[in-house]
This record gives sequence, structure tokens and C-alpha cells, in this order.
Amino acid sequence: MRWDTVTLFLLALFGCVTLVLTQVGEVLGKLPQLIRAWREVRRELRGGDQTGERDGNMNS
Repeated sequence: MRWDTVTLFLLALFGCVTLVLTQVGEVLGKLPQLIRAWREVRRELRGGDQTGERDGNMNS
């Protein structure tokens, strides 16, 4: 095995590791937004927010 092959392999490996860590960081940074969005979807699937309909919309 030649040194240039080893060097290129290590550069490619570290590039892939950096790419994966960057993507994981992006997902973890957006995780709170994803959780809020999922909770909102579940709430809508259960029938929406009933308290908001009683408080504001029925009086007008």
C-alpha cells in the first residue's frame, strides 16, 4: 500500500465523518421545531383545539 493511497483514504474518511456530523448537528438543531410540529399535527388529528373554538369564535 502506498502513502498517497493511505492519505487519500484518510482524507475521504474525514470528509465523510465531517459531513455526517454536520448533518446530525442540523437535525439536532431543528429537533425542537420538529417536536412542536409533530405535537401540532397530533392535536389537529384528534380534532383541533376545542378551547380556542369556545372562547373566541362563538361570540362573534
